[in-house]
Amino acid sequence: MTSSRRPRIVAIGECMAELSPAGPPATYRQGFAGDSFNTAWYLACCGAALDVAYASAIGEDRLSQELRRFIRESGVDDRLLRTIPGGTLGLYLVSLDQGERSFTYWRGQSAARRLAEDADALRAGLAGADLIYFSGITLAILSPQDRAILLDAVAVAGRAGARVAFDPNLRPALWHSPEEMTETVMQAAGLVDLALPSFEDEARWFGDASPAATRARYLTAGPCQVVVKNGADPILWQDGAALGETAVAAIAEPVDTTAAGDSLNAGVLASLATGGSLEAGIALGCRFAAHVVRHRGALVPLPDGV
Repeated sequence: MTSSRRPRIVAIGECMAELSPAGPPATYRQGFAGDSFNTAWYLACCGAALDVAYASAIGEDRLSQELRRFIRESGVDDRLLRTIPGGTLGLYLVSLDQGERSFTYWRGQSAARRLAEDADALRAGLAGADLIYFSGITLAILSPQDRAILLDAVAVAGRAGARVAFDPNLRPALWHSPEEMTETVMQAAGLVDLALPSFEDEARWFGDASPAATRARYLTAGPCQVVVKNGADPILWQDGAALGETAVAAIAEPVDTTAAGDSLNAGVLASLATGGSLEAGIALGCRFAAHVVRHRGALVPLPDGV
């Protein structure tokens, strides 16, 4: 990488139409969000130091075109968005209870389910990336055949020199079975350099007794860097032989925890992409997340100095 070229980050996944609470009961605001896209959006908020692209698929309908325009206006490269005739966007509604969120989804016709069906286009889109990011949700929405295409394309890019980051983001409702989910997630973990699991989910679906157990399991699978998020409790991490934990600042009354983990991931990736350390990236991501949870919605502009 030359000093004159911005590090290129490609995030892969699904961006949906979001309906989030907006003040009075039964009043909602329409926006766009999705776990991997949220991270791409926060990476783009880091300024001109990064070249951020989003790889997905959309339809030809008006809502899909509004999303393309939104992505472009957000400073994220939209050229890796494939257009699927007859497709559209998935939709989800956010419900809040004391800052904790739950979701209701409508995504059966989502064009993003076909984002990996063109193997050559996907490989070409990932070629030259410095860092690639995807999640367990990215894998879950794909058919088994397309999932294999995606993992192969990621592996090819990794062998060509890209650093690969993965958030397992375990969502069993998207999978045929918990066993399919856990087996696929660990298969993907064997292809990546950085894993970003959340302990609460990992404990439930893998039976981990502690964040240290989660960290050890992912390190055994293959990544050389692991960051175990644990809500308001300290983040456990390991970077090669170095290991440690980072305290999370207490938030007295979080407004909405949507995208807290996605924004934290963005801080980690931004640091690594620009030559910073994993520990510095976690600290940056914690600042991002602390700001995000004080506001409604998944995408919250970051003020200067965060």
